[in-house]
Amino acid sequence: MEARTVSTTTGVRFSPVSIDKMLRNTYALLASSLLFSAITAAISLAFNMPHPGLIITLAAYFGLLFLTNKYQNSAWGLLCVFALTGFMGLSLGPILSAYLSLPGGGQIVMTAMGFTSLIFFSLSAYVLTTRKDFSFMASFLFIGILVMFFAGLGAYFFKLPALSLAVSAGFVLLMSGLILYETSNIIHGGERNYIMATVTLYVAIFNLFTSLLHLIGFMSGDD
Repeated sequence: MEARTVSTTTGVRFSPVSIDKMLRNTYALLASSLLFSAITAAISLAFNMPHPGLIITLAAYFGLLFLTNKYQNSAWGLLCVFALTGFMGLSLGPILSAYLSLPGGGQIVMTAMGFTSLIFFSLSAYVLTTRKDFSFMASFLFIGILVMFFAGLGAYFFKLPALSLAVSAGFVLLMSGLILYETSNIIHGGERNYIMATVTLYVAIFNLFTSLLHLIGFMSGDD
């Protein structure tokens, strides 16, 4: 008889085979979207493209996120994933350019990338190995991200560097928690759509990297 895993959120039974396929599809799409995002960031860097600004960035991000969610069960959803991650790469280019123009900027960027990779792979491996259920973090993550988002807007509009650093530190913790939560959600059957799982993990990685970039830049005395 085939062993089955019970979803902690829906009570529906899923076979390990379907969970393995979900993981493969999610990580394959995540790798592709990260590569595409890196390419668009490189294009933005090469052509010295200006940052689109906070309003355009937020409008495009939430708009594409809405479309991805709407078309998550069709091929259009895949197109939306690459549109979203490609745009985020373009918006990242000017940020990287600003850091790379500083003394030791290349080291700051590489350090942030290294820590981002280490955190993501370590947390993912922990969940996949222990099979621990992190569904209890859902409410905490939702409220925490909402609070940090509005705090970040306050820091931006009122030019509060200390608050901005606190927001970056908060996002490092929250995005780490989101990686734990979403990976757990996948293996316990709470997330059955690999497109939405990919977007969640991409957003976690993107915000983790930019937050670490800010913190490491500050500690290096170059931010």
